[in-house]
Amino acid sequence: MTTALTASAEPVEFRAQAPAQVILGRPFQLTYTVNQRGKDLRAPEFTDFDYIAGPYTSQSSSTSFVNGRRSSSFTMTFTYTLMAQKEGSFSIPPATINVGGEHYTSNGVKITVLPADQPQSNSGSGQTSNSGAVQQQGGQTAQRSSSGPEQGNIFVRTLVSKTKVYEQEAILLSYKVYVAGVDLKQFTNNTILPDFTSFLQQKIDLNDVQLELENYNGRNYQTATIYSTLLYPQKSGDIQIDPASFEAVLLVPNQARSRSIFDDFFNSYTTATRTLRAPGVTIHVTPLPAGKPASYAGGVGKFTMDSKISATDVKANEAITLTLTIRGAGNMKLLKTPAVDWPEGFEQYDPKVTNNFKTSTGGMSGTRTIEYLAIPRAAGEYTLPAVKFGYFDTEKGQYQVLSSPEYTLHIARGAGDPTANGQQPIANYSTTKEDIRELGSDIRYISAARFTPSSAHRSPLTTVRFGSWQMWTTYGAPLTLALLLFGIFRKRIRENADIIGVRKRQANSVARKRLKKAKSLLAEHKNEPFFEEIERASLQYLSDRLAIPTADLNKDTITATLRNKSVPDDLIDRTNRVLSDAAFARYAPSMGITPADLYSQTEQLINDLEDCKL
Repeated sequence: MTTALTASAEPVEFRAQAPAQVILGRPFQLTYTVNQRGKDLRAPEFTDFDYIAGPYTSQSSSTSFVNGRRSSSFTMTFTYTLMAQKEGSFSIPPATINVGGEHYTSNGVKITVLPADQPQSNSGSGQTSNSGAVQQQGGQTAQRSSSGPEQGNIFVRTLVSKTKVYEQEAILLSYKVYVAGVDLKQFTNNTILPDFTSFLQQKIDLNDVQLELENYNGRNYQTATIYSTLLYPQKSGDIQIDPASFEAVLLVPNQARSRSIFDDFFNSYTTATRTLRAPGVTIHVTPLPAGKPASYAGGVGKFTMDSKISATDVKANEAITLTLTIRGAGNMKLLKTPAVDWPEGFEQYDPKVTNNFKTSTGGMSGTRTIEYLAIPRAAGEYTLPAVKFGYFDTEKGQYQVLSSPEYTLHIARGAGDPTANGQQPIANYSTTKEDIRELGSDIRYISAARFTPSSAHRSPLTTVRFGSWQMWTTYGAPLTLALLLFGIFRKRIRENADIIGVRKRQANSVARKRLKKAKSLLAEHKNEPFFEEIERASLQYLSDRLAIPTADLNKDTITATLRNKSVPDDLIDRTNRVLSDAAFARYAPSMGITPADLYSQTEQLINDLEDCKL
């Protein structure tokens, strides 16, 4: 008998959630969620905020069956509406709730209050400002007027961590979009970036773009970093970074007045494409000073070095490994391997280098581990000189030299020591660092018997006669296999060249990935990004499956295309209803659409459309 998993069997989770940034004088919501039925919620004193309303209580539940097992989830939400009293950073203490006779405590939240918007002049806000070591430049490219779909502000700024650096010193360059009064839907692939000539570039992956509030030039904007890279200048002088441009798709309301808020809601918005220009910037690069130490390894930044040796007392023909570990932050990829001056009579091998670097907005940091392997061939007392690593310290503005200890090596006579019995030295040892071959076995004599006319040593290939079945088997089979593989690969190349066909075939898998991400957001009770991901999943699926650009998707084009493909009317109506619900949930969350229901409807819609021949 299978035991059903119920919500009561889950551990109690009680969480508080609020925006990280709010604007002075604007209401915001503080929510408490618990995954089981609770009562006697005790919220803290909102000393730094005005209490507007609440708590409003809502409940949601869902049940699913997987492999014959039933699982259910339950969420209870308490919502407060607050408003900040003053600017600054504030903390709201935890709340408590009673669940099943037990008291549970939520997390606290930290909120930054930004100043209210200042009255804007007609000159726009796409200005240039410099603050400390960070140059922040912005340019507004979408023309604005007092009315129409282009009301509001959207522009991209060029941000660099420094404008005055040394050669090889890292610079963080980012492009940041600012949005106010318009709805940015997405960026297209029509992006033009500078060539970054005279720089070594290391791009930073932006996995999840997070929207944040920022007060800039007296106005609050929704902001997001859309591109970041580390740049290492390869020459001195003034280097000009050219402007960049980004093509954005905006969601703007239709100018025609709707008959009702419920009439053609999906058509109440249209898309518009705008090109946003990010200005260029000049970087002043200072050459490295004269007087580089002999051990300079090309490093610019801040580094440390450790060393260790596998053994100082070994026998002749046994391996010794010296390991150097360089840690720090800077141009890690450009570091040269320090030279080791092994004593005379030591056989050296190429060093093994292992890199463990991490690239972030703070720069490149990590470790470089270098393993040097050598074999002493004769007994005696030897000195391994210190290994030196020189670099330029950007904080101190001068060269630094790091040094390992000096090691004394005691080499005893080994079995293969030529001073022991006059034999040829043999490398008789074990090591996991390199494969060392036995000396004396590197050269093999060529047997003359291989070239005698005796049939006992004749190659089988020489006995194959022309036109025999052995010849066709030996030469025909590989040729047939090669032609078959050529045909298969050529077919795949033709299929991949059909971009529309590829998108159609991958539409379902792409939608599944978005639904999976939406489900995780739903589990984390992040409703706003959940609704956005659901809408993107449905729109992207229809765009790929119907071969319609995302910017051209609307109720009319979707309906007409589905009807041309003989899709039943009830499925067409359900498609438009899911899209409408997704838009309502994202742009009018007060309409009361349940996230779990919307997820189920979207998933079922994609399943049903997959069954149709589109």
